[in-house]
Amino acid sequence: MEGQKFDVGKLRWTLLPFKAVKEVVKVLELGAKKYSVDNWKKISKERYKDALMRHVTSYLMEEKNDEESGLNHLAHAVCC
Repeated sequence: MEGQKFDVGKLRWTLLPFKAVKEVVKVLELGAKKYSVDNWKKISKERYKDALMRHVTSYLMEEKNDEESGLNHLAHAVCC
């Protein structure tokens, strides 16, 4: 017998790939150490658009990790 749980239509957090989320947190930690916590809030959207495209295009050109950080380009792109 199974109990009732009224969770239809609610978010299914178990679908989230936590390994990928961990990579994003690593990028955020790097930024906090390199610059400061929440420094990203002080940067223009244009600069982040440029950074986003650098990471995405590097990934599309089959470069998995950022040369400077050693972390995944897609994790960097998420942070942008």
